[in-house]
Amino acid sequence: MTSEERIAGYLGLAARGRRVESGEFSVEKAVKSGKACLTVIAGDASDNTKKKFQNMCEYYRVPCILYADREALGAAVGKPFRATAAVTDRGLADAVLRVLQQKV
Repeated sequence: MTSEERIAGYLGLAARGRRVESGEFSVEKAVKSGKACLTVIAGDASDNTKKKFQNMCEYYRVPCILYADREALGAAVGKPFRATAAVTDRGLADAVLRVLQQKV
C-alpha cells in the first residue's frame, strides 16, 4: 500500500467520524478557530490557494501538507473535487504525519 493510499484511508476515516472540514471557507474557519490539527491542500490547487493556506497555517502553527490532486482529495473525504481539507482530530492528523515521515 502506497503512502498516498494510506493517507487517503486516514482522511476517509476522519471524514466518516466527522473530523474533517473541507472546502476553502470551512478550512479557513477551522484553522483560525484552532480546531484544525492538519491542513491538506490538493497538489493541483491554484498557486493563490496554496500560498494563502500555507501562509495561514504557518501563522497559526498548523501543519500543512500537499496531497495528490483535487479529485483524489475529494474522493478521500467523500465529496466531489476539493482543493483543501482540515483534519480536526489530533490522532488522525498525527497518523497522516507519521505516514509522511516514513516516506522520507
